[in-house]
Formats: sequence, C-alpha cells, structure tokens
Amino acid sequence: MRPDPAPTAAPTATPGARPDGSAAAPFDVAIIGGGVNGCGIARDAAGRGLSVFLCDQGDLGGGTSSASTKLIHGGLRYLETYEFRLVREALKEREVLWRAAPHIIHPLRFVLPHHRGLRPFWLLRLGLFLYDHLGGRHLLPGTEVLDLADDRRGAPLRAAFTRALEYSDCWVEDARLVVLNALDAVERGAVVRPRTRCGTAVRTGTLWRLTLESAADDATAPNETVHARVLVNAAGPWVLPVLKTIHAATSERVRLVKGSHIVTRRLFDHDHCYIFQNTDGRILFAIPYEQDFTLIGTTDLDVDGDPGEVTIDDTEIDYLIEAVGAYLSTPITRDDVCWSYAGVRPLHDDGAGTAQQVTRDYVLRADGDGRDRALLVSVFGGKITTYRRLAESALEKMRPALPDMGGAWTAGRALPGGDIPVDGFETLVAQLRWAYPFLEADHLRRLARLYGTRARELLGTARARRDLGRHFGADLYEREVDYLMRREFARAAADVLWRRTKLGLRVTTAEAADLETWMADHAERMASPAA
Repeated sequence: MRPDPAPTAAPTATPGARPDGSAAAPFDVAIIGGGVNGCGIARDAAGRGLSVFLCDQGDLGGGTSSASTKLIHGGLRYLETYEFRLVREALKEREVLWRAAPHIIHPLRFVLPHHRGLRPFWLLRLGLFLYDHLGGRHLLPGTEVLDLADDRRGAPLRAAFTRALEYSDCWVEDARLVVLNALDAVERGAVVRPRTRCGTAVRTGTLWRLTLESAADDATAPNETVHARVLVNAAGPWVLPVLKTIHAATSERVRLVKGSHIVTRRLFDHDHCYIFQNTDGRILFAIPYEQDFTLIGTTDLDVDGDPGEVTIDDTEIDYLIEAVGAYLSTPITRDDVCWSYAGVRPLHDDGAGTAQQVTRDYVLRADGDGRDRALLVSVFGGKITTYRRLAESALEKMRPALPDMGGAWTAGRALPGGDIPVDGFETLVAQLRWAYPFLEADHLRRLARLYGTRARELLGTARARRDLGRHFGADLYEREVDYLMRREFARAAADVLWRRTKLGLRVTTAEAADLETWMADHAERMASPAA
C-alpha cells in the first residue's frame, strides 16, 4: 500500500473479474451508498492506498445529499440542545472545506432579525458569541449588530423588525460536493458504480461477497460479484434495509425526517441571507439562489415508507410561505414558487420528542474485527458539514482489519477544480474570460463556480461558440454534457439539470426531453467499442 497516491486515470477493468476472466483480488473496502458520506469515505480510503469499490442504486448524491439547504454551517440552533461537540466540529470544518473547494463553497452573511415575541436579544447575542468562539474561525468575519431601520438589509422586512445580528456561515453546491469526492476517489484508483444495486452481501470468513444488480435504466452491465475485506453501509435513509438484506443485526434506530424547500423568484436585491425564527421554535432560511431566485427552507416532519418516494406536500408549502411571509414586507404567494424539493434525513434516533430536536450527530458501528470475521462499518446520521470528519472516523474503525493503511490526509487537499486560493475565484473568472472571450461573462462564471479550474478541461480548445456543439437551452451545450457523462457519472437529464447543475430552473420541458434523448443516444455511442 502507498499513502496518498497520485491521481490516476479511472480504472477500466470490471470489478469482480480481471480482463482475462480470472477472479480479481478482493477490494480492501466496498461501500454501499453514493451520498456525501459514502463518497467521502471512498475518497479518503483511496487516498490512503486502499483499493475501493463503491456502488449506489441510483445517481451519486441522488437522495438526501442533493436535498439539503446547501449550507456548510455549525448549526446555530444546536447550541440550544447543548450539542457543543457537534457544533465545534462543524464550525472547524467550515474553513477546512472552504479551502478544499472554493469554487463550490463560499462564505455567506446571515441576518437574524430580532423577533420581540420569541428569543430575547441578549440570548441571541450570547449564542452568536459562542458561535464565533467555539473554534475554527480564522477567515470568516464575526458577528455584527445591525440597525435595520436604516440599512438595505432591513428593506425587504416589515417595519416591526428594527434590530438584527449578522454572522457568517458558508454555502455549498451539495450535489457537486458528492460528485467531486467520487471523482477524486476514482482518480486515486477507486471503482465507483452508480446505478448499481447491492442485491446481497454475505460474509465468507474474512471477506464479504457482494452480488451486484444493474439498475433498470442501465441494462448494459451484467450482474457481477465482488469481494472485499471491509464493507461500509453508508446507505443513508436505507441503512436499516441494507442491514436487513445482509442479515446483520443492530440495536440502532434511525428516525427518518423529511426536509422540504421551495424556490421562489428573487425576493431581495442583495447577497445576504436571512435566518428567521418561527413561533413553533423552528428556524427558516431565505437564501439568494442561482442569481435570480431565493431558496426557502426547511421543514422537519417524521415520515414512513420508501425514502425515495418522498415529496413536498401542500401543507409544507403553505407553512414555508406563511412563516417567511411573517417577516417580509411583501408576502409571497404560491404564484411566486418556481420549484420545490424534499429529502429524507436519516437521523440517529436518540429518543428526542420532536423531529427538530433529534441530534444531527453521526454514530458509527463496527461489527467484526477483520481477522476472524469480516468487518462491517455502518453509518447512522450525520450532516453534510461533517462528512469529511465522519470519513476519517470510519477509516479508523477499519484500521484493525486494514492496519497498513496510510494516515489521515484530506484536511489539506483540494477537491477537483478547487486548486485556487479561497480568495481566488474572481481571478479564475477573469482568466477564463481572457481565454474564452466568445462566451458571456455569466456563462463563464457559472462554469467556474461548478468546475473551478477544470472549466479549462471542459472548454478545451474551443475558439468559438460553435465548437461547444449542440445547444440544449439556457447556456448548456453538448461539450458540457459530454464532459459530465465522461467524467462525472451523469446518465440522465435530471443528473445534469438538477444535480451537476441547476439549469433545470431555466430550460423548458421540451428542451429537457431533447436532452434526455440525446444523452441516451450518446451513452450508447460511449459504450460501443469504437467510442
């Protein structure tokens, strides 16, 4: 094994069999689940010199990890439930992640108006003092007191809100964070297989034997078998069903909590965010989104049933509209809602009375030692901000079975495209504008925000707009779609329009259908021997 190997090309051999048909050596680690935790673990493990296999039944980040409020934050409200360890760890991670991916992560300032009927101003000030000083804040500015009566940040609000506190957290393109971890893992030797379901996983002494089933929309790949020394169950909302499938007993419980969001027309003309207290004790965010929109969320509702079937309902939409409207001088209506989404948080059930009180901390459970009995590591709970630390903890759980692995390394390493200084984004945009003057500034800014320095790889030798190929609507062209399919695991229009980008907000239904057809044809061409 070698610590932190240099990036390599994506493996071409099929897992479970060598090109000559002989049995392949077992992987060190097999991971079920292609969300942020699973992909984070894959990246960390591959960088320690371990051989890694990861599969997911759908697209990478297709579940919980792309349905968040898209914040890298400490969790201000968790201070009220005395989760100081979780808040401290998350606060420290903000700037670690920002440095690793300054293209998809950037600072935001949050305005917290004082509501006279709810938490007193002194309590809010005390909470934010702790938030500023629990640890990890070196680059982000601290808390300020605002007089909203004579400030543009107070302009969208009702006149009753005269004072506020402003503090810092960070924004993240959540689904891209997942994909970039997977991409980095592949470039370090991992095998990543979205749209591949683990049908069974059976212990055979010190190894796991996994039977893989191709997804219905990817019938080109046959069912396969792979072996691994360690199995990681990072299936998120499906963590307990996976344990049931592999006949692994556990006393842990998971509480499935739905979080829903709406996206409206842009509600204010500045780049600050709002955090609003609601009378039911919850808090809501209103965040500038994709230049022309505002993201509002979230809810906390216990749910049953298949997590993949969860959607926002009318009651939640009304709740979000009413709660935010209580603060805005011009209330919003359903006509202002452009899009909505919902996801299921697989929270570790600590017995809390209400959904919003359930801990967002993570718990890792190990079964087996890797010497006499193959090791299983299961992930319960967690939040996107602490995924990297969760991955480090998971790797330590594996050390008894894989004692020769390298040490922790991800804290100081950039994700793909993130090899710029934290204040270097505008310089990158300027360089792209100089290199590709035939493209609009907003188009290049979008590419820089999504791909960072790898925007140059995407655009390549293009010297005119026609070199970008077919136009699919908005500023989406064939060259970008081809890049996403060849490099970032995209296979369906939704992968491109709602996870790799958010251009679903801007293309028409007909354009999305045209893209779907083109991608299906292109996937066949890519799979042919001549591709």
